[in-house]
Amino acid sequence: MVLSLRKRHNLRVRQPLKRIMIPVDDPDFLPQIESVRHLILSEVNVKEMELITETDILTKTIKPNFKTLGPKYSKLMKPIAAFIETFGQADIRQLEKAGEVKTTIEGQDVVILLSDVDIFTEDIPGWAVANEGSLTVALDMTLDQALIEEGLSRELVNRIQNMRKDAGFEVTDRIQIKICCPSELSAAIEHNFDYICSETLAETLDVVENAPEGAVETELTENVAAKIGIAKI
Repeated sequence: MVLSLRKRHNLRVRQPLKRIMIPVDDPDFLPQIESVRHLILSEVNVKEMELITETDILTKTIKPNFKTLGPKYSKLMKPIAAFIETFGQADIRQLEKAGEVKTTIEGQDVVILLSDVDIFTEDIPGWAVANEGSLTVALDMTLDQALIEEGLSRELVNRIQNMRKDAGFEVTDRIQIKICCPSELSAAIEHNFDYICSETLAETLDVVENAPEGAVETELTENVAAKIGIAKI
């Protein structure tokens, strides 16, 4: 779900994000998600996961699914739809938890299943929200300067690793790197210097004014490109 939210909002996977928020009403679900917390954060490249039990922070809306309700209750569709539209947040959560709601409408017993409704979670400013069954995930899309620079550094590491591979270097070969780049990438390199050198096995990493001989020009994002030269030591 988080990866689909990234794709929907054009957020590159290498761009770190601050946090995801997941409402957890089922006490049995809490230890399950806690056991894979670090794996989830690593896979979706998010710094923090916030598990909330008070779901009023997320506002949900509900609508009848006429495709499933129609064949079962065609003559009662109008009063059933009116009944569903009276659902508040607690009613929606109860339906998600139990999977069904039983009631009597015009003297007839009616069972409304979770598949008989469509539930949507309204977006929070600065967040992207997705639902899948009873699971809701909210992704904080706010990017500060540190996150942007870390994202650029990850893109740079990826390009250098590809250059190492194309050059036929061994995975243990130490290298030197020279980069001609705009100021935003230069700042990202300065603030993530150790990470870049560690990941690429660079003994030296220099930002230069003129493109080094044999440099490869590569695009890191739509707005940032660099000319990169690497050499084995």
